Amino acid sequence: MSKQYETVIGLEVHVELATRTKIFCGCSTAFGGKPNSHTCPVCTGMPGTLPVLNRKVLEHAVAVGLATNCRITRYCKFDRKNYFYPDNPQNYQISQLYLPVCRDGYVEIDLEEAGETEVQGAETETGRKGTKAGGKETKDERKGTNAGGEGTDARWGMDGEKAAPRRKKRIGIHEIHMEEDAGKLIHDDWEDCTLVDYNRSGVPLIEIVSEPDMRNAREVIAYLEKLRLIIRYLGASDCKLQEGSMRADVNLSVRRVGDTHLGTRTEMKNLNSFRAIARAIEGEKLRQIDLLEAGEAVVQETRRWDDLKGTSYAMRSKEDARDYRYFPDPDLVPVSIDDAFLEEIRARQPEFRTEKMARYRAEYDIPDYDIEIITGSKTMADLFEATVALGAQPKKASNWLMGETLRLLKERELDPEDIRFSPEHLAKLIELAEGKIINSTVAKEVFEHMFEEDVDPQEYVEEHGLKMVSDGDDLRKVVEEVIAANPKSAEDYKGGKERALGFLVGQTMKAMKGKADPAGVNRMLKELLR
Repeated sequence: MSKQYETVIGLEVHVELATRTKIFCGCSTAFGGKPNSHTCPVCTGMPGTLPVLNRKVLEHAVAVGLATNCRITRYCKFDRKNYFYPDNPQNYQISQLYLPVCRDGYVEIDLEEAGETEVQGAETETGRKGTKAGGKETKDERKGTNAGGEGTDARWGMDGEKAAPRRKKRIGIHEIHMEEDAGKLIHDDWEDCTLVDYNRSGVPLIEIVSEPDMRNAREVIAYLEKLRLIIRYLGASDCKLQEGSMRADVNLSVRRVGDTHLGTRTEMKNLNSFRAIARAIEGEKLRQIDLLEAGEAVVQETRRWDDLKGTSYAMRSKEDARDYRYFPDPDLVPVSIDDAFLEEIRARQPEFRTEKMARYRAEYDIPDYDIEIITGSKTMADLFEATVALGAQPKKASNWLMGETLRLLKERELDPEDIRFSPEHLAKLIELAEGKIINSTVAKEVFEHMFEEDVDPQEYVEEHGLKMVSDGDDLRKVVEEVIAANPKSAEDYKGGKERALGFLVGQTMKAMKGKADPAGVNRMLKELLR
């Protein structure tokens, strides 16, 4: 049934910016903290207070705009969006409606040629957020180079098999605007009350409003991963969905395949995991199709997705567009972006993934698969480069990152951005392993401690007596004892059973508490069993 319909999806992505202080005051933006401890008269909306724009917020917003191929609005301003809600202490939100800082951009996503496909040539809605600015602008600028590279979290599980054919798709960005976040409501079911924490009130956001160019959950996730990768490379946000520093509102409608007019859309707000987003899209798509097949109308409304129950329910109707009574904020002066500021931001743009991958191919003798994994995170890429700069062989460094590092990240449900060990310690560990000071088993043990506590591997090896014994009387004595304790295995090996030697090597390693070199043990066993 669903194949008779096409899904049309646009996103509004909210990103908390990585500033130390809030957008219009000097309060801390640190996550957590005692409720209402990161507040002041400005961010709690006290009468007579005056907001002042944090320059770093503008820098981050423009940097993201340049990296997503947007035009930068050289003259922009802030507006008040008026509404009453307990987590909004001013009774209005400072945002940008008429002159957003960035407009008309795009990112390219990379997709596998599989599964549901879009209908070519179908018209899409404008996807406009609010009303287009009517005011005259000064000079606009476009950044011509794409940030490059899609998100790779979903690709870490790849086993090296040949990738399926891929295609690129451009997703339009209607605008990016700056705004302040609201506070947080905490519902206490036990006390039957609702508490308000204003620590988040005034935390700086950018809202990235896409065109409705996506047709299924795969495209949505690819777009979000691409945005997250770009923003993390810029250092503009950590984009941690679980902490709410990146969250998405999904606008979705369905129409029959071949139709050029748009169906009635619904909005699902504040989805904060890729799994929830994908499930919400599938669930809402099927819900709308079922309504249409039953001859009923889809109501334009905001819906909340319950990921535990796998269903959504209506929050409020949007049949009549809500009048937020926008008007220019009288307490904030317009922002004029000159050539010098724009060039300063452009000069600070980092080497993005596409350029980094090309350089890795030229500089490092590692396979494309390694390059793709490492450059999927700026943290991983920086760690790799610094480790190599300290003298580690590129392939050895990538092996530790792609093997043990990714394993531990997965086990502990962490992101690469949570890595705490230093490149100096990784380089030292590689040196110990390659110099046969410790064997591979001990190296993995040391690495786990290094991963958890960033211990100095050399000091740890010394303190715990983990240096490898590869020769000498001590090893010979242990090997002789193992042979004496396992006469049948010794005879089996002499009789041509090679597997018996492996058993004896294992017993020797156990007796040496892992501090022997397996190759040295192997040689000594063969020598004594002649």
